Amino acid sequence: MRNTAKLTTAVLAAGALTFGLSACGSGSGSSSASSDYSGPLVVAASPTPHAEILDFVKKNLAKKAGLDLEVKEFTDYVTPNTATEDGSVGANYFQNQPYLDDFNKKNGTHIVPVVTVHLEPLGLYSHKVKSADALKSGATVAVPNDSVNEARALKLLAANGLITLKSGVGNEATPADITKNPKKLKFKELEAAQTPRSLDDVDAAVINGNYAISSGLKPARDALVLESATNNPYGNFLAVKKGNEKDPRVKKLAKLLTSPEVKKFIEDKYAGSVIPSF
Repeated sequence: MRNTAKLTTAVLAAGALTFGLSACGSGSGSSSASSDYSGPLVVAASPTPHAEILDFVKKNLAKKAGLDLEVKEFTDYVTPNTATEDGSVGANYFQNQPYLDDFNKKNGTHIVPVVTVHLEPLGLYSHKVKSADALKSGATVAVPNDSVNEARALKLLAANGLITLKSGVGNEATPADITKNPKKLKFKELEAAQTPRSLDDVDAAVINGNYAISSGLKPARDALVLESATNNPYGNFLAVKKGNEKDPRVKKLAKLLTSPEVKKFIEDKYAGSVIPSF
């Protein structure tokens, strides 16, 4: 049995409320990092593959390295950062740089990356067609509704000739930035975690790698089109609140997450659906 803590919706809501109250609290000290590096390092992570990778480290590598590691699973893309910001957890592992940049800007948080571990290629999936070219005129495609992942989804479709985006469009692209749409595709914006569940209701869905895997999909096999790993800016990393990079527990975990043992675990377990970035 995995030694993780699975949080209920009520607990997540409470955590978010706690963050909201602390963010409204007084003083410049609200953005300072903790200097108490005693006790276990608690890391917030998405269940798949992040918590699975951390569990491998915990069971096979942490004790020898002198690291007391605790993993907490979160199924959303918000609470891990707010919990890291308010000190409820010491680090998180679930996100990429464009998402973090956008999150910090919009929420006034101070989260920074420590080390990049892996890439989860974004993919287009369907229960109704066997290839992207087979999508019919007027087909509905579900895409994540957070700004960075929606832009990433649209770029994937553009890279495969399904749409054309405005020249130079960045990580805030929306369907309004589409200049050519030969198949007259319609877009259904959903929370990223909901996109796999939409496959029976839409013609296709662009799904983040972690949600695809946790839904039983195998990106390397099942995706109609898949992001290229070459020069991909969406590698997932271990992150902390600014100032906590010097935490010796964080340094130990960063070293373990980029060890040959973890690389082999990722390659063997995910067979190309998750790709080591080190």
